[in-house]
Amino acid sequence: MSVLEIPIRKLNTGASVPGIGIGCASNERTPEAFRATKPWILNAIQSGYRHLDTASLYGTEESVGLAVKESGVPREELFVTTKLPWSHTSIFWKSLYDSLDRLDIDYVDMYLMHSPMSWKYIGDGFELDKIFPRDSDGNALLLDHPNFSDTWATMEMALATGKVKAIGVSNFSIKNLEKLLETAKVVPAVNQVEMHPLLVEEELLQYCKSKGIVVVAYSPTGFSDVLTLPLIQKLAEKYSTSAVQLVLSWHIARGVIPVPQSTNPGRQLQNLTLPVLEAEDVKAISSLDQGKRLTQKIDEKDGKLWGAWTAEQLGW
Repeated sequence: MSVLEIPIRKLNTGASVPGIGIGCASNERTPEAFRATKPWILNAIQSGYRHLDTASLYGTEESVGLAVKESGVPREELFVTTKLPWSHTSIFWKSLYDSLDRLDIDYVDMYLMHSPMSWKYIGDGFELDKIFPRDSDGNALLLDHPNFSDTWATMEMALATGKVKAIGVSNFSIKNLEKLLETAKVVPAVNQVEMHPLLVEEELLQYCKSKGIVVVAYSPTGFSDVLTLPLIQKLAEKYSTSAVQLVLSWHIARGVIPVPQSTNPGRQLQNLTLPVLEAEDVKAISSLDQGKRLTQKIDEKDGKLWGAWTAEQLGW
């Protein structure tokens, strides 16, 4: 197997970002589970990862900060991303500085708007009722203002503080990127979206490239839905690699930065050792596309995501 050299991607800010990251989400939503993430995040850094992807909503910012300090790796050699919760758009500055306090670092390399949706803030905490606030009838508590363009204007202001080195978005479609760019003074450096061989998003990827926006893929492996597909299994055998390594290499071949989550030290190392794929195999993997979302799905009952926005509003 020819081993792929993990690329360094250039952002439109001029900054460099490692071409693969480690997703720092917890598998469970309890304080104990959040704290338990530190050992495997620390191991990831010691195994060679220099790109750490967390979020306020993940509950792991404290663990990431501790891992950064205990790793012994100079801060400037690490690229740390965190995200503004959709329920914190009305308390932007408090949320940003709370994230920095939990991380216990002077700045983040990338600050993302976690969603184009804006929900009401009803208090701090990582409980689902704080993340997805609802009224007594169960309806989503959404805000008309600040909308995502308003929030983006505040994010642009945050750049001047030096606490945020670059800003970007997450879960934005072409439709909502175009709307954002109508008023934006700063083009997003990154758009982080769900992307895998069942959700190739070729049009979105090419649009982002045309605007100088780097695409980062979460849920990049597509889980067992992708990894057990006959073509994936066949190509993994061809390259004498795992299905996960094959799919991560596919992302990199497309110019996408995958941020897989793995708590297993052996798999963390494997995910940095990827095969060089032939162009025809990259194309074959892309042909698996079904436009199928695995993590953020429109509910068939109400036609909305999380009881909030419709597919039309999301630009899906």
